[in-house]
Amino acid sequence: MTEELKGQTVLVVGRGGGLAKAVVLAARDAGAQVVAAGRNPSTLATCYADEPGISTDFVDLTDEASIAALGERVGSLDHVVSTASARARGRLADLDRDSVRASFDTKVIGPLMLAKHLAPRLAAGGSFVLFSGVAAFKIAVGALAVAITNGAADTLTRSLALELAPIRVNAISPGVIDTGAWDALGEQRKADYFADITASNPAGRIGTADDIARGVLFAMTSTFLTGVTLGIDGGEPLS
Repeated sequence: MTEELKGQTVLVVGRGGGLAKAVVLAARDAGAQVVAAGRNPSTLATCYADEPGISTDFVDLTDEASIAALGERVGSLDHVVSTASARARGRLADLDRDSVRASFDTKVIGPLMLAKHLAPRLAAGGSFVLFSGVAAFKIAVGALAVAITNGAADTLTRSLALELAPIRVNAISPGVIDTGAWDALGEQRKADYFADITASNPAGRIGTADDIARGVLFAMTSTFLTGVTLGIDGGEPLS
């Protein structure tokens, strides 16, 4: 245990698995008291039932009143991490307005509202960590909505870093990470896709949830870092 976050309170918004869970556990293991919040608090409660130092709560990033209410319940905080996303994948002809709106609402407008309501509750030295993604830097057909959502998240990060200063605001931009997000491809297609990425990626491997969690800890504890999007992607945009 590093104790870098000892005595601090960290709010992590997201699901009860994958990247969000890795971040929650890493922050707890670094000494923080962690509040894991999301749209399914019963799932979160089950996920962290046997984990000391972690409490759970409800928030819907598409509902400003829900975000304001969460702020009232949690009180003072040191860091806020938003890992939530609602991906709208597909070619232009296959995209529908509702899915694109949900993507922006969850990953851009939601974190904006988190900043609006929770920034006044952050202690000195506090920070926000948002999530972008490699699609903003490596444009590919079929990822149009993902790319523009992530690009907007990057711009939001820089804008908030300036407006909320000295509160620090940074973003994490994951590459292809081995989480359940790719299981929908099916076992063989997932294996083939991972093999292709591994072959072309300068790092020569697929990322892990722990890679991302370490990046989030770095962003929270690096007190001279703000307005930056950290690409934790194995160099994927270069390939």
